[in-house]
Amino acid sequence: MVFLYTLALNSCKKDVKSLDLSVQPVTTINAPANDTSITIAPTTGASIVFQWAPSATQDLVLYEVVFDKAGGDFSNPVYKVLSDGSGVQNQATISQKTLNTIANAAGIAALASGTLKWAVITSKVTTNKVSTVSRTLQVTRPAGFATVPNAIYLTGTATEQGTVVSKALPFKKISDGVFELYTSLQPGTYSLIDNTTGTPTTYSISGNDILLNGETTVTGSKTVYRISLDFGNAAATLTQIVSVNMFLAINNQIWFTLPYIGNSQWELDGANVVIPQESWGDESRYKYEFFVKDAAGNQSTEWYGSANGDNPDPTTSTPLSYFYMYPVTSDQFSNCFKMVPSYSGKKCNINVNYSPTITQYTNSVTPQ
Repeated sequence: MVFLYTLALNSCKKDVKSLDLSVQPVTTINAPANDTSITIAPTTGASIVFQWAPSATQDLVLYEVVFDKAGGDFSNPVYKVLSDGSGVQNQATISQKTLNTIANAAGIAALASGTLKWAVITSKVTTNKVSTVSRTLQVTRPAGFATVPNAIYLTGTATEQGTVVSKALPFKKISDGVFELYTSLQPGTYSLIDNTTGTPTTYSISGNDILLNGETTVTGSKTVYRISLDFGNAAATLTQIVSVNMFLAINNQIWFTLPYIGNSQWELDGANVVIPQESWGDESRYKYEFFVKDAAGNQSTEWYGSANGDNPDPTTSTPLSYFYMYPVTSDQFSNCFKMVPSYSGKKCNINVNYSPTITQYTNSVTPQ
């Protein structure tokens, strides 16, 4: 037994090897070409692929693309991006949104141009080496914020919920950095915040621009707006909603006008609904006409209705998705909803709901 134990111990000792931590740096960078010029388009631009020849290191290594200012030596880089495949591939696919963040970190201002210097770090355990070669990118940043908020809220004396931050009105997120809210503004001030807890980042609107910090002053009478925000381009658009009208297709005219009741909703209570009778039967096709006005005072019409070109009569058990609202054509009979036939001759509640918290903007007709 002693002999066997000694033999096993000696065998184990023979198999022990010291860990080789040596790393060979990348010596060849393939793409993008040196001094490539890029006009950054965070929301529409294609991702940039950074490629290099693999390190000569025998064992598995990890790669990072490292960015620095034009005169930097990568000892204190402004940004690092792990290569594709969780760091094992000799390329990194970097979105233009991330590139915009990197340019901002390098001190390149919005709408300005500047130089980014980049190289590749090869690492194994605790050992890493910067590539023996580096390249530069000439980048032009768009207007807007390099890092866009994930959520936006409206608060202030000019808003429907006042200054209590916990009650701030949420915007509907349309896409990354793009938000909208249908709401009223009255004389007072308002701000945009990215959180209702902690210490939120604050934004304000000046003309058509979104600014960091500050507040916006509202004068004049109480008015209903669609507030559209694009943080990627630091752009804001306030469109006045002059009126929301139910349009009856068969008569080619407005059937009912719905007053704004707050909380992103228009509602007419006690509407006397009489469905027209035609030779083919009930004719209740309807959709909605929004009369809107831009900041210059130009008025136009927006149409909202069903995603379907034509629809059957609904019943009291028809799914709510039947009544979801979408931008549609102005064609008289296309993309219309219909009413439940038994509602004719009754007083009904007609509601258009553009609340940012619901799945999809919608409308409803409910008998009293």
